[in-house]
Amino acid sequence: MGPICTQVKSVDELIAKVFPNLPENYQNHRWLCERATLAPKNNVVNVINTQLLQQITGNTQCYNSVDSVPDQTQVVNYPPEFLNSLEPPGVPPHCLSLKVGAPIMVLRNLDSPLLCNGTRLAVKKLMPHVIEATILSGCGKGEDVFNPRIPLTPTDTPFEFKRLQFAIRLSFYMSINKSQSQTLKVTGLQLEEPCFSHGQLYVGCSRVGNPKKIFM
Repeated sequence: MGPICTQVKSVDELIAKVFPNLPENYQNHRWLCERATLAPKNNVVNVINTQLLQQITGNTQCYNSVDSVPDQTQVVNYPPEFLNSLEPPGVPPHCLSLKVGAPIMVLRNLDSPLLCNGTRLAVKKLMPHVIEATILSGCGKGEDVFNPRIPLTPTDTPFEFKRLQFAIRLSFYMSINKSQSQTLKVTGLQLEEPCFSHGQLYVGCSRVGNPKKIFM
């Protein structure tokens, strides 16, 4: 049995293997939707997504969420600054930084079957209250759609709060769990932090059919 992947020596080499010549290629939607790098935890995903965003041209637009607690008697215990710092799984960050051309992933079922949880898109136009994007995967591939801000209520926090934000996040890198619906041709696995389970490792490796196109 041959190797299940191609090993690399550093994170920089991993990125270069999965996203070669990113500044020149990211506007090619077919190229973009065929590749992603996976990691077990969102903290790694967020850091590298931010780094890769800086490699593509254009101005960065930051969309800040509006966070609140429904119970007004709890406002003093959970001020906006504290709520802004939270980023539960499956919820976009308070400050969502984007550029035109960047790949993004939908985090909620917005308009089935076109915009479902896990659908990948490329940003086409950034406007104050809506984001226009082109669908990269799924049944609506190639269609342009509009993404509005929506209220999001996390389910796995010890108290209830609401975040008004676009239900998307950058997807150069994505968590292994979020990759389960994806079919890729080139993928990287950044496992500096161990996987939660053998099943997670299997999910990461099974996104690509050719082991020569899996980099770890």
